[in-house]
Amino acid sequence: MSQRHDIYSTVTAQIIAAIEAGAGDWKMCWHHNGAPIMRPTSAAGRRYSGINRLVLWATADALGYASGTWATYQQWKEHGAQVRKGESGTHVILWKKIERQDGADVADSGEGEGKARFFARGFVVFNRDQVDGSAGDAIKEVAPVTTEIGDALRFLESIGVPVEYGLHDAYFRPDLDKIFMPERSAFDSDLDLVSTLAHESCHACGTPGRLDRDSLRDYHKDRKARQHEELVAELGASFLMADLGLAYTPRPDHAAYLASWLNALKSDTRAIFTAAAQAQAAADWIHANAGVAAAPLAIAA
Repeated sequence: MSQRHDIYSTVTAQIIAAIEAGAGDWKMCWHHNGAPIMRPTSAAGRRYSGINRLVLWATADALGYASGTWATYQQWKEHGAQVRKGESGTHVILWKKIERQDGADVADSGEGEGKARFFARGFVVFNRDQVDGSAGDAIKEVAPVTTEIGDALRFLESIGVPVEYGLHDAYFRPDLDKIFMPERSAFDSDLDLVSTLAHESCHACGTPGRLDRDSLRDYHKDRKARQHEELVAELGASFLMADLGLAYTPRPDHAAYLASWLNALKSDTRAIFTAAAQAQAAADWIHANAGVAAAPLAIAA
């Protein structure tokens, strides 16, 4: 088995285990309370994103870590800390770009001459809760943006996609390029309203001219495309809510997709990588295209 395949299989197996562990009460590893741990950061201050964010959430949730800071064994040593004996690390992914040149290894590039390819290389990190001796002032926990519900709502309403509130279910119509939302009174809380709008906004940025996702295009024609698109929107909304410092809680209506998501992950070790990458792209697009609320919130994707 190749190293690359090992990485995909290892990470996918961890996510499957986390999903199965929470399946009984529909508590997934991407549901969170908005705490700083949900914006995982390296010891150097670099934020993890995409699949790495999801993997580190799953690990922290399973093992009860309270810190959002992670580093390799050597990086902790450089900060004057020591990983405790017997601690197990977590596999994360570094995407490496390879430009094929004459004589390059075709197995690595997988593309024609002059073309680039990204491939996954795994490495192991440890949470701050797994080490002794780290200087408290040397590594700062990165807090999420703190914002009021109203600010978050205005932020999501400012991305250039019209939102109509009324006697509707929550959904996005690509043909009208409009999000339809229930009235505020239909939600149990304002937080539920914001998280639902975040989910629909992630759908909205998948249109041609934006991120052009095949799964949105084929949403009503292909069941697998619909299941994939719902996972992308689910993860993307979770990333956005964590960025805003707001909790992302379970939505029972999404539980219908659980079995299909598990089947997809078990049959294709790259499925969760694709979904997480597209979810991160959706969150990034929303951050980049938000209007007047973007500046005062100082949100970084």
